[in-house]
Amino acid sequence: MKIILTGANGFLGQHASLFFANKGFDVYAVSRNESRIPFHKNIFYQSIELTNVSSVNKMVDQIKPDIIIHNAAMSKPDECEQNKDACILHNVTATQYLVDAANKHGVLFIYISTDFIFGENGPHPEDALPQPLNFYGKSKLMAEEFVKTFAFTYSIVRPVFIYGSYWEGMRPSFIQWVQQNLAVGKSIKVVDDQFRTPTYMIDICKGIEQIIVQKKHEIFHLAGPEILTPYAMAIQVAEILALNAALVTKVDSFSFPEPVLRAKRSGLLIDKARQLLNYQPLLFEEGVKLSFKNLL
Repeated sequence: MKIILTGANGFLGQHASLFFANKGFDVYAVSRNESRIPFHKNIFYQSIELTNVSSVNKMVDQIKPDIIIHNAAMSKPDECEQNKDACILHNVTATQYLVDAANKHGVLFIYISTDFIFGENGPHPEDALPQPLNFYGKSKLMAEEFVKTFAFTYSIVRPVFIYGSYWEGMRPSFIQWVQQNLAVGKSIKVVDDQFRTPTYMIDICKGIEQIIVQKKHEIFHLAGPEILTPYAMAIQVAEILALNAALVTKVDSFSFPEPVLRAKRSGLLIDKARQLLNYQPLLFEEGVKLSFKNLL
């Protein structure tokens, strides 16, 4: 089977490209600029501008994929708030182009969304009322609505606070930021009044694989099983790696004034994925150990 995977140079994109290539899929990895993905015989990289409709149509016409996993996005909330036109172009318009191309070829369209479509009072189930607190969340919700309205065959996947292993050419996740600072004796301030359900990267990939294999064309939350604060996560990282946890200072979110609102209590419920996909995500401690297995 052939998969087009957008946003392939990103953290999730690189992991997913390698995961599905290792499963025997032909992965047509799509992103901007040169490939940063480690070599794999089943990965075929293309640099494509997804906001150009003719480029999108030409790509899908040539590849004739079985599946499109649309992961590319303008994903920094601050940037989305400051440049709303660009945010709409990258997060909504590009999604529309890909959905139209997928429909033309009868392709399964898997849209990677976010917990940012919700507001407070998490963790949220799949059918919770969307109440985005910032423009990034609004743009992803707009894209979701387009997918649900116009895509012939689709699934929507919502992850949250993704972490996992890291290699050169990739932007580090939160756990690498903690490790890299503590390893050189640098103190860090981490908020303890925001709650998330941190998600191990490979668990997301396994969940998407089951969506494909079982042909479950629905909305699924693929997140971790625990609700934790970033401070609690940082302490666990320090303890697992035998680093100095005293360098981690607990603060509240008011210590970091930000131009956009973020939920204090977010996160996603995963009962549906557990039941229908046999989704069995790792505890945060287990995911961190696998992410840093080269250091343990």
